[in-house]
Amino acid sequence: MPTAAEESIDAFQHYYSRPPERPKSRSWKQIIYDPEEKTYCGRTVDSWAKIGIFYTIFYGVLAALVAICMWVFFQTLDPRIPKWTLDSSIIGTNPGLGFRPLPPSDNVESTLIWYKGTQHENYKHWTDSLDEFLAVYKVPGLTPGRGQNIYNCDYNQPPPKGQVCDVDIKTWSPCTKENNYSYHKSSPCIFLKLNKIYGWIPEYYNMSSDLPENMPTSLKTYIAGIEKDQNHKLNTIWVSCEGENPADQENIGPVNYLPIRGFPGYFYPYQNSEGYLSPLVAVHFERPKRGIIINVECKAWARNIHHDRKERLGSVHFELLID
Repeated sequence: MPTAAEESIDAFQHYYSRPPERPKSRSWKQIIYDPEEKTYCGRTVDSWAKIGIFYTIFYGVLAALVAICMWVFFQTLDPRIPKWTLDSSIIGTNPGLGFRPLPPSDNVESTLIWYKGTQHENYKHWTDSLDEFLAVYKVPGLTPGRGQNIYNCDYNQPPPKGQVCDVDIKTWSPCTKENNYSYHKSSPCIFLKLNKIYGWIPEYYNMSSDLPENMPTSLKTYIAGIEKDQNHKLNTIWVSCEGENPADQENIGPVNYLPIRGFPGYFYPYQNSEGYLSPLVAVHFERPKRGIIINVECKAWARNIHHDRKERLGSVHFELLID
């Protein structure tokens, strides 16, 4: 008769004994289905059904909670009005100035407009780039909602609520597609555009007697002429383009602005109306000196537009080189 100690040893050996080895082919088959225990991958059909039902309910409830949270979040947003505007937004209240055409995308950091005036293939990139940029201004249907709510605005005729002002670039000769934007004559047109800031209202320089000292003399003279002959056009964000350095100022030559020397005030404030397009100013460099790089700085002028050359606030810089 075995003693208690021997029984304990037998029980220990039985508990920790190795399971009988099975052929590998049979072991792999039993991983998928075990006919003796009627299990699939180690679980019975009922067990798999319970797990499937649990995770279906779990992820369904989780998805519903996420959907409810997103629905509540979107109820706080307006599709047209930003939640944060002006000083409370990242953009702030000082609009930037942009120019077109831009250099090729493979040289994105460059601001140099360089071509040979008599070679079509050489200036083709610049005119094609302008064609693409101005397409939405020429064909209303390219901008959703624009065709049905365009309004012919004027200084004494601002757009009604929900309508947008037209920007008719077809008459801005010589800065037109038909004229190659005057690139073939070595007198290129550069288009300026003020960045959009929702709800921003410009404070105009509309008195020739109250203009900043650093405003170019030619622009001061222009504003004085407008004040005398076309007083109703004084509510304008004025524009100036000059050479950055004395040498650039000598080489830049005469500069003309189309249709007027600034962005008309009736385009503001920007309220994200359907079909809205930013106003443009075409800057025509009539006789820039050839064969030399000309550094050009254009500025927008309003009381609440501040200029910072380093940060490019209220201004834009580019270089012009015509061989």
